[in-house]
Amino acid sequence: MKAVGFKQSHSLDHPEALLDLALPTPEPGPRDLQVEVRAVSVNPVDQWIRISSRPEAGEPIVLGMDAAGIVRVTGAEVSLFKPGDRVWYSGSFQRQGSSSELHAIDERLVARMPENMSFAEAAALPLTAITAWELLFERMELARHEAGSGGSLLVAGAAGGVGSILIQIARALTNLTVIGTASREESTAWVRAMGAHHVIDHSKPLAVQLAALGLKEVDHVVSLSNTDRNLGQLIEVLKPRGHFGLIDASGPMDLRQFMAKNLSIHYQDMGMVTKSGPAEEYIRHQRILDRIARLVESGVLRSTVNAHLGKINAANMRCAHEIIESGRSVGKMVLEGF
Repeated sequence: MKAVGFKQSHSLDHPEALLDLALPTPEPGPRDLQVEVRAVSVNPVDQWIRISSRPEAGEPIVLGMDAAGIVRVTGAEVSLFKPGDRVWYSGSFQRQGSSSELHAIDERLVARMPENMSFAEAAALPLTAITAWELLFERMELARHEAGSGGSLLVAGAAGGVGSILIQIARALTNLTVIGTASREESTAWVRAMGAHHVIDHSKPLAVQLAALGLKEVDHVVSLSNTDRNLGQLIEVLKPRGHFGLIDASGPMDLRQFMAKNLSIHYQDMGMVTKSGPAEEYIRHQRILDRIARLVESGVLRSTVNAHLGKINAANMRCAHEIIESGRSVGKMVLEGF
């Protein structure tokens, strides 16, 4: 079968940084589905895996976390799906990635696709939607549409994949005023289209721009990229005893900066479920995706696809990684079909 991955870690300018591979068809284990992959999306974590992983000699690594496709074969103990089901998921860090014609995945990580989405539209959402949901409602424990649960949420680096769906979820399920940050015309327009009440420029002083909106400080901050570079001014605009959520590990940070305001720090890594197990915990991701699917089908949430780069192959994957490394990606990039 066809797949996309690498045999050695290289910088993107190396001709073998990404390769078209021919691999054996994966056989499903007892709780596995064998999924015919129709579309995948490309995430910053794929770029991180490419540059940081060290494959064993002769054993290529297939890239890809997000996928949407059709169940073809089920393992002996599968009880949640049947052949022909349309599914979406974010995969496991302990197994091969999703950028292959056929992919073996534990059924507990998988959910049924929204009925009103194409495969490309669906592939854009799983990893980022799970990340956003867990960060907002499990790590930061934000209230969902409760009386007196207003306040403000500043989303720094809001134009990326996580920010694009996090803004939508916060608008749909909380009473928060959502302020996104972006610094270019294209990314500002995108953040506004995702539903942010306000958009400010993170390349300029935040306090001045928030003051112009009538806000001296915000109740919650979510930082999605370059947290180490922006930490000082993000803490400056966060209220005492506020909550600071983040997903990136961009560089060292002095945690003493949080002390003066007694701030709470909430780190989110959706991959923890498959990195540390146990497998019984996988169902948490399925349940989140089921909730997201219902919100999509009711018209509350939309796909975050902003670029369709063509078929699933090494050349198109390279284009996606180039955009990620440029730091100028907006929304999500998808690849579809082989």
